[in-house]
Amino acid sequence: MIAALLAVAGGLIALVIGGELLVRGAVRLAEKLGVSALVIGLVIIGFGTSLPELVTSAEAALAGSPAIAWGNIVGSNNLNSLLILGAAALAAPITITAPNRYRDPAVALAAAGALTLLAVFQIGGWWTGAALLACLIAYIAWCYREERLVAPDTIHNAPNDRGRALELADTALHDAQGSWAKPVVLLIGGFALLVWGGGLLVGGAIDLALLAGLGEAFIGLTIVALGTSLPELVTSVIAARKGEPELAFGNVVGSNIYNILGIGGATLLLAPAPIPQDLLPLDIGVVLASGLVILALALRRRISRMAALGLLAAYAVYLGIVIANA
Repeated sequence: MIAALLAVAGGLIALVIGGELLVRGAVRLAEKLGVSALVIGLVIIGFGTSLPELVTSAEAALAGSPAIAWGNIVGSNNLNSLLILGAAALAAPITITAPNRYRDPAVALAAAGALTLLAVFQIGGWWTGAALLACLIAYIAWCYREERLVAPDTIHNAPNDRGRALELADTALHDAQGSWAKPVVLLIGGFALLVWGGGLLVGGAIDLALLAGLGEAFIGLTIVALGTSLPELVTSVIAARKGEPELAFGNVVGSNIYNILGIGGATLLLAPAPIPQDLLPLDIGVVLASGLVILALALRRRISRMAALGLLAAYAVYLGIVIANA
């Protein structure tokens, strides 16, 4: 039991550190290559901050534990929508001023709807994963086109807000470098840590589930989801406390979109299999319901501290049900 717990803890630490190193190295290398700030924000930072979830879910799917993979995806979404958004709005009430404030939450809700349909009808072919990834690429291209046509300071799409929230939390992200060596080392070292940490975490999670008599889906929904969502938690709360609460909202919505379309798509592409029925109706139902709540809050233009407490209470109730059913 102790060895399994240490493996899980060590894997989570390696994932967080590896993800940070990889993003820093990728950003600095891209800047040296003259890649535009748009591409850095939309693609490199967007995908980079989702890599802990991606690596963990891919490792779990390939290891024959799809319940951990999908538990991580679903659990991360619920944690983002309820716990992280609630914590950020509690730190500073969120006012959503963007004229297209409903668009990204609507995309996230559509992704949640697609996830629900895939789970209900047990659709899990590789072509489904390819379709989800194609949808994410189309969404990023849409955001890229918008950023090219509109003044940068007025942009409020989820990938842009996600990148700016990370920049607030990591002030050394764009440090000038005198040589190519350091960004390359950061990139390679971060990737190696991610792969090693993902394998360690998944192995430890499987052992822990077997030893403690817990379901793999439960481990994915709780321990793995919380650990891989730490970057979103940190960046959202810091953005809110630094007077940029709208970035915290965009970070959460963007993470949900990347989780379902990107990580879910990659998981299906690497290890085609239906989504485990253990996640229905509760867990995936919460993904869908929280997506509706976020869209409603965006249309209201404000997430007050009272609403934040409601989100946090909802997560506490949900987590209590998950634990009671373990």
